[in-house]
Amino acid sequence: MQRIVVDAMGGDLAPEEIVKGAAEASIALADAEIILVGDAATLGGILPRLRHDGARVRVHHASQHVEMDEKPAEAIAAKPDASIVVSAELVAAGEGDAMVSAGNTGASVLACARRWKLIPGVRRAALASVYPTELRRGDRNDPFSLILDCGATIDASAEDLVTFAIMGSAYAGLVSKNRRPRVALLSNGTEAGKGPAAVVAAHQILLEATELNFIGNVEGLDIPRGVADVIVCNGFVGNVVLKMLEGVSETVVRLARYAHKEKLAWRLGLMALSSALSQLKAVTDWQQYGGAPLLGFEHLFIKAHGRSNAHAITNAIKVAAKAHAGDLCGHIARGVADVIARQRPGSPTVEGTA
Repeated sequence: MQRIVVDAMGGDLAPEEIVKGAAEASIALADAEIILVGDAATLGGILPRLRHDGARVRVHHASQHVEMDEKPAEAIAAKPDASIVVSAELVAAGEGDAMVSAGNTGASVLACARRWKLIPGVRRAALASVYPTELRRGDRNDPFSLILDCGATIDASAEDLVTFAIMGSAYAGLVSKNRRPRVALLSNGTEAGKGPAAVVAAHQILLEATELNFIGNVEGLDIPRGVADVIVCNGFVGNVVLKMLEGVSETVVRLARYAHKEKLAWRLGLMALSSALSQLKAVTDWQQYGGAPLLGFEHLFIKAHGRSNAHAITNAIKVAAKAHAGDLCGHIARGVADVIARQRPGSPTVEGTA
């Protein structure tokens, strides 16, 4: 039975919605145990009120928790018994198989980095995130593509970018059931020689030393089109891209509200489109996807959105269970080892590229 450790105190709607999501997951997943980490008295007062499988949900006490607006390093240092720290320790000790949290992202990544080992051959971890695109992919007709890194590794070398590509492809293949995900490097041009030195070197390695479905470089305008199923970049660029996409989405919503107020013709047009807009919202709802995986460690962490409700937490737990059952970390380890073995003498190496 899989053991999914859930930080019950992390997130804007914690602990109520987190516990509710875990309770729902305990019924939906037949082969998983949910370990809720947080204040035992608080969680013990919530859980009995919810429909759940009592044989597959248990509470592990943690007396502290990290607030969403706290500085990660300071919070981790000041709160050694914080729920996110205890969660990471349980997994590191072999008492859990994967971890889920909607809490402070920086503190979550730091807790994992300090207690988990990287997969052999992986130098730095990557936080991946999904975004909606025009095209769909995989057996599930998935409208989401994956971008990584989104902030865990700000300045990535060619070595890091290659391992990000391997990790992203493995995750997309398993979770989206996309047998041959298209992988691309994000650059300022589609030509092989375009971009910073790290991107150019990574391009060469991905072409020569991997069996990935590498389609080369893509530009920013290709992102929403869905030209690639996995887009690889450093954490600085990835974080900027995601914030921009989120800002565009919010702007479109505000413009629609403005249009609705200003003219009757616009209101009628929006009413006519209401069914299509509702369908679009359902298709691209991030809560359906679960969360963003932190990839590169020997254990799996799914970072749920800070505003996650119970439904989103349930889906995050399902994704964690599915990834663990599919041996995602093992796939990544084998992929990285294969690239290292394929390196030709004199070519840029995954272990040595700067």
